[in-house]
Amino acid sequence: MTQLLFWLDIFGIVVFALSGALMAGRYKLDPFGVVVLSAVTAIGGGTIRDVILQTPVFWVVKPYYLVVIFLTALLTILLVRQPKLIPKRFLLIADAFGLALFAVIGTEKALSLGTPPLVAIVMGTITGVAGGMLRDILCNVIPLILRREIYATAAIFGGGLYVCFQYIGWHDYIAIIGAIFGALILRLAGIYWKVSLPAFHIDDGEEPH
Repeated sequence: MTQLLFWLDIFGIVVFALSGALMAGRYKLDPFGVVVLSAVTAIGGGTIRDVILQTPVFWVVKPYYLVVIFLTALLTILLVRQPKLIPKRFLLIADAFGLALFAVIGTEKALSLGTPPLVAIVMGTITGVAGGMLRDILCNVIPLILRREIYATAAIFGGGLYVCFQYIGWHDYIAIIGAIFGALILRLAGIYWKVSLPAFHIDDGEEPH
């Protein structure tokens, strides 16, 4: 189980770092900006989670995460010469993989530290969505979590699935892979079919500024 979590975590770091680097390329940031945006996207959610849970921040204890982020950002700069040619949907798909992975991994870590299931799902959701939210804020874009898209809902769904699978006694490997696929499928379905939650709207006769 430890080996599985390690490689899933590394894959999630790479995917989210790639997402941040591609966003940096779309907004023409310099190499330092690319690395910063990659790092914020990849470790932002996990950092917030660990601070809330009062446990050592994972990338401080294991600095190789920073090396993975730097190498991902560097390879993106070298190999992706024209970021504008990359479809926006590819960035969304990369983000979806990171969201699903980190939501479930964050939930698993919170449960392993003894938090109640509901708190664990919240921690998983923060792990999955906070990095992308910080990335969007730095790029002056409305974060996906604040739009009508199926985003945080997918993270909550993935964390909830993992808790349910654990409760009914599924093997750890099956529980974590099944929950990741559940969150990923829901997020990808939202992207492909443009499914969204209904917007909350108060009609006061004035247009929003």
